[in-house]
Amino acid sequence: MTITRTLIALSVIGLASACGGPSEPGDVPEAQPAGATSSDIGDYVVHFSAQTTDQLPPEVARAYNIVRSKNRAMLNVSVLREADNVSVEAKVMVKTVNLTGQLKNITMRQINEQDAIYYIGESPVANRETLIFDISVTPQGSTEVSEVRFKRQFFTD
Repeated sequence: MTITRTLIALSVIGLASACGGPSEPGDVPEAQPAGATSSDIGDYVVHFSAQTTDQLPPEVARAYNIVRSKNRAMLNVSVLREADNVSVEAKVMVKTVNLTGQLKNITMRQINEQDAIYYIGESPVANRETLIFDISVTPQGSTEVSEVRFKRQFFTD
């Protein structure tokens, strides 16, 4: 399996696991609706996911210099041209805060692999912490900045 496919598969797993977790040992949480994983921004679609980095296979983490830890969140963003579903380069900026308003610094870096272009960034995360991701995207060749917002809660214990 290529590293791109692995990252995509892990993003889906991360989305499923970020939707909820037990409060106390033995508690079974009520199912929560899955949050959005993409946003249409005109001629483009922004795909995004956030998960803890311990879910990455060791070889993927090594290949991209990512520290595997249940206390580190990784944001993965890709921008596809809607007309032909092709990855495009974009300026991707992220502002992240938790529910108390504490700013979490995430510096995004571009990954090019075969025909895929995506952006990843990492931040420390605590158990039960909810992060709000405000993503600003400007696809290459466009002057319009689009905003995407989503939130995820992380369970690290």
